[in-house]
Amino acid sequence: MRSISSARSALLAAAVLASTLIAARGADAIPKGKNLLYFTKSAGFEHSVVKRKTPDQLSHSEQVLTDLGKRHGFSVTCTKDGSVFTPENLARHDVIVFYTSGLLSEIGTDKFPPISPAGKAALLDAIRAGKGFVGIHAANDSYHVQPDAEDKSSRFRAYGDKVDPFIAMLGGEFIRHGPQQEAVQRVANPKFPGCEDLGDRFSATDEWYTFKDFAPDLHVILVMETAGMKGIDYRRAPFPSTWARRHGQGRVFYTSMGHREDVWLHPRFQKILLGGLAWAAGSVEADVPPNLDAVTPGHREIQPEKETAQ
Repeated sequence: MRSISSARSALLAAAVLASTLIAARGADAIPKGKNLLYFTKSAGFEHSVVKRKTPDQLSHSEQVLTDLGKRHGFSVTCTKDGSVFTPENLARHDVIVFYTSGLLSEIGTDKFPPISPAGKAALLDAIRAGKGFVGIHAANDSYHVQPDAEDKSSRFRAYGDKVDPFIAMLGGEFIRHGPQQEAVQRVANPKFPGCEDLGDRFSATDEWYTFKDFAPDLHVILVMETAGMKGIDYRRAPFPSTWARRHGQGRVFYTSMGHREDVWLHPRFQKILLGGLAWAAGSVEADVPPNLDAVTPGHREIQPEKETAQ
């Protein structure tokens, strides 16, 4: 049996080869020459892919994204420090990438400095003025209004109720998730950068979030096919899992994938992420008309309150 380290080395080698092929087949779907700010503060649950073994050692996802940048000609600045969100610093970056959790206005789990109210306002203003934004997995569990401990049904608030400005910018709000499992992603837009070779659907194993409060102008790229999934969280119609939208002059991309280390090393995820980064950076164009109701007509359906009490 191969050791864990040798298996990981094999996965890394495969990822390098796949990334080379990606560059050869779709050079435009790379944010080449762009500057990315990758922010991974955990004020809530700290995912293993963003957890650093030491304060100065990059986490798994930080290292993967940094390596992709070196390979494809874009720069990545990794930080967990919320004090970096100033107009002057944001002006240095083309795309802001979030893999975050919890109330980022608090020191929280990882003890790194929070984002100040002024910093949050500067971030939202920068996106509205034209900066790109990419959210990965837990990003929309950030500034998420937590349910009342005494009222479990409050985790399923009415559509559009009390949406934080950050969530409104991102385009959808986390509810919760069930067990990690293999599930089907339907490709709603195979022409979006990074999705050209996905076919009409694919299966992947990850931790699949459920969402509500979708922005009405959402352009759905991938759809969570809930039929056959395990757990009451998925007893609902198919809903968006990866999407894009325009926020003022800015471009916003989000994917729910990315909980697991092996997902970050998978060529398919890397290609989807690179395509989203390239579009957000303005390196490649794509039509993103609203299609929420057309491709996920039952997206507003969520679990009945009686099923949420546990």
